[in-house]
Amino acid sequence: MSRVEAARQPRNTLRLKANATALRSIASVTELEQALHWAGSRDLAVLPLGEGSNVVLLPRLDALVLQVRLGGRELLQQDGEEVLLRVGAGENWHALVAWTLAQGYCGLENLALIPGTVGAAPVQNIGAYGRELAPFVHAVHTLRCADATPLVLGRDECQFGYRDSIFKHALRDQVVITHVDLQLPLRAATEISYPGLREALAQRGVAAPPTPQEVFDAVVALRRAKLPDPARQPNVGSFFKNPVLARERAEALQREYPGLPVFPAGPGLGKLAAAWLIERAGWKGRRHGGVGVHPGHALVLVNYDAENGAELLGLAAEIQASVQAQFGVALELEPRVYGEPA
Repeated sequence: MSRVEAARQPRNTLRLKANATALRSIASVTELEQALHWAGSRDLAVLPLGEGSNVVLLPRLDALVLQVRLGGRELLQQDGEEVLLRVGAGENWHALVAWTLAQGYCGLENLALIPGTVGAAPVQNIGAYGRELAPFVHAVHTLRCADATPLVLGRDECQFGYRDSIFKHALRDQVVITHVDLQLPLRAATEISYPGLREALAQRGVAAPPTPQEVFDAVVALRRAKLPDPARQPNVGSFFKNPVLARERAEALQREYPGLPVFPAGPGLGKLAAAWLIERAGWKGRRHGGVGVHPGHALVLVNYDAENGAELLGLAAEIQASVQAQFGVALELEPRVYGEPA
């Protein structure tokens, strides 16, 4: 393989340019095994890339970039209460959510319209509108990058946390996800605790309790109204995680700054709204060179015409420093950063 441009506009939703050592499109486990052996024989790092919707790429990628196209939706098991599915890592996430509802499988409706592939979903433990992926994951199937041997992790072994998993820590860049097994209920138990979702359902005249399809439709409408389409304005959605603090600290900040949203985040913890902090610090709608903060949602950084990911990361660092100085709160990046400066 020769050096190729591995991240043209269609390959990452920020439309940042990056050159990789090599690029391969992977449509089968056999092809993946061959690619991993090829990279191993050259002592080359491996970077799996689905739709590139949660990464910031820098110009030089000394790696084999894998466009994971593994497809398939297989019903492994069904009883009167739930189903067990095996889904290829290259399947589009939103298309899968829509398909599960059409089959009568519940649970994923709050996660509609999240960009990316099925293989990327457990890495991030995607979540939205009061629900996370983790409770529905039965197992994640992978191949080790070092020797292409299989490694299957159950839900607990994935070490899921808020926008977090073992795939961001001990197994980062160590495995490639091939399939995800999902355990979905057949009986609806919709989650509408998120205030914005409840309001949206009420505005649509939906009676409680809503059906999974009604929740799906409301979530899709909310996301389309609030978040820019990456096809029109290059972005990766939320650029920062919502900070999780000790509840006492979160409530003290709320008293100091009335209006600051604080959400429950587990025993003794409170989750702050990063978008509120960024907007209050004066960043919403501001543009720096070829990048900026979206005027409609302060959590979204937009690439207007920059080619180098360093420009976007520079803006992110300024926002982090500003929020830290004003509120004493550290913001953590949500997308993963790959590559080196040119």
